Amino acid sequence: MTSTVTQGALGCALLSLGWLVWRKWLAPNPLDNIPGPPSESWWKGNIAQVFDAHAWDFHQMMSDRYGTIVKIRGMFGSRRLIVSDPKAMHHIVIKDSSAWEESDEFIETNKLVFGDGLLATLGDHHRKQRKMLNPVFSINHMRYMVPVFKEISTNLRDAIAAQVKGGPREIDMLEWFTRTALELVGQSGLGYSFDSLKEGFVNPYSNAVKNLMPSLFKLVVARQFVKYVVKIGTPNFRRFIARITPWKALHELIDIVEVMDKTSNEVFDAKKKALAKGDEAVLQQVGRGKDIMSVLLKANMNAAEEDRLPDSELLGQMTTLVFAAMDTTSGALSRTLLLLASHPEAQERLREEYKQAKAEKGELDYDDIVSLPYLDAVCRETLRLHPPATTVGRVARKDIILPFSTTIKGVDGAELHETLIPKNTDVTISILAANRNREVWGEDALEWKPDRWLKPLPSSVTEAQIPGVYSHLMTFLGGGRACIGFKFSQLEMKIVLTLMVESFRFTPSKEIIWTLPGVSAPRVKGSRSLKFQLPMNVELIGAGGN
Repeated sequence: MTSTVTQGALGCALLSLGWLVWRKWLAPNPLDNIPGPPSESWWKGNIAQVFDAHAWDFHQMMSDRYGTIVKIRGMFGSRRLIVSDPKAMHHIVIKDSSAWEESDEFIETNKLVFGDGLLATLGDHHRKQRKMLNPVFSINHMRYMVPVFKEISTNLRDAIAAQVKGGPREIDMLEWFTRTALELVGQSGLGYSFDSLKEGFVNPYSNAVKNLMPSLFKLVVARQFVKYVVKIGTPNFRRFIARITPWKALHELIDIVEVMDKTSNEVFDAKKKALAKGDEAVLQQVGRGKDIMSVLLKANMNAAEEDRLPDSELLGQMTTLVFAAMDTTSGALSRTLLLLASHPEAQERLREEYKQAKAEKGELDYDDIVSLPYLDAVCRETLRLHPPATTVGRVARKDIILPFSTTIKGVDGAELHETLIPKNTDVTISILAANRNREVWGEDALEWKPDRWLKPLPSSVTEAQIPGVYSHLMTFLGGGRACIGFKFSQLEMKIVLTLMVESFRFTPSKEIIWTLPGVSAPRVKGSRSLKFQLPMNVELIGAGGN
């Protein structure tokens, strides 16, 4: 009897394996006619190539050789698409967005890392959260944040000025931008001060957030299985197993998440207690009740019962906000400053524009800052050519037709203007390739040219119908899951940059390379250290520093 049961179980296992092999490798699939690079590995496909820390050349090769619709192989030979075609992206993020959602791995990973925030919810649940958050990211609310941003940026300027008052000095600007971005979102977003921006102090939360994305991408293959792992036992049981597993990368991630969780809970509890005590207690806090979290908590208290969010979701929004605002902003600031340092004529032009505007208008308000033409052009061009996040994933929740802007030549030589996407197919939108598409942006698409934004954009851009929420770009995505805080991020960048170039001259000191997956971050080329850093020569030129 036992032998029969064993044979039956073995037979079922072999049948299941055979079916898997058939479905993944042998069964006909509409995507087989889409061209793409050969698979590097049977079980990892092209995943390691696509998400390698320095896969810039591989991504450019895919765009140059295969165009805007590229088939790659995923885990165990599954077919996946890399998409940067405007029409295809429009259907994915806007027209057919209900059929395209984040993958289970993405949602479950974000729940584990951030809690039940915007990055970990789908459908109506996501829309309900976003509706609650929309008012605090309005332009009117941005106007309030200008004095807060200026005060923090002034503290940054003074801290750097103190280091270079004796003469030019090499300074790690990434560290300072990371600390500044955390303090910016801390005060304006949470009504909490993380960092006084004094030399020698670094908040553990800052290091945790900075190292989060690199840690996640060390586990990029393992994360494909997280949707199964979260169904095993209780959270405490899973945490225990993870802790005793001899896996350094996993332990690093757990330590990071624990620091973030502990800090977020402390800030959230303090905010709730102040609100419970009344307006006087709120006014004594950083932000004086006008920070995003205070406004959100008050709005939630006054909302109809069916519209209220539980504390776990409010906490999730807070953790998500800090990560998104800090990591992307510090990276974008670092990239922009390095480009200005490498193009001294652009740096001087930006400096003169800001100084002239101040001479004419005095202290600049929100409208003055956002309307500085060359500053805006520098930011737009940097975010076009070097988006902080280079890809975003979606999965087809049903069989669906995906149309293309232009026809592509299939493997069999046929011209294709659309393809059937089978249910559960993973699709990666290449923000990088979309923003650098030569057919849209011209033959100089790979060059940093802020002046392209100071004249009417070519018809190839305006008529491409790029579905991005910002400047015909996919940098902040589009549709119902577009980055809710993109205006917040731009304002941060502009205020910090203007105060930096007003007081200092920056020149490169070492050759820098940038990581690709997740949020791009800089390292010194050839350095044995894996630390993210952006050393630059800094010279005091203004009277702004104390």
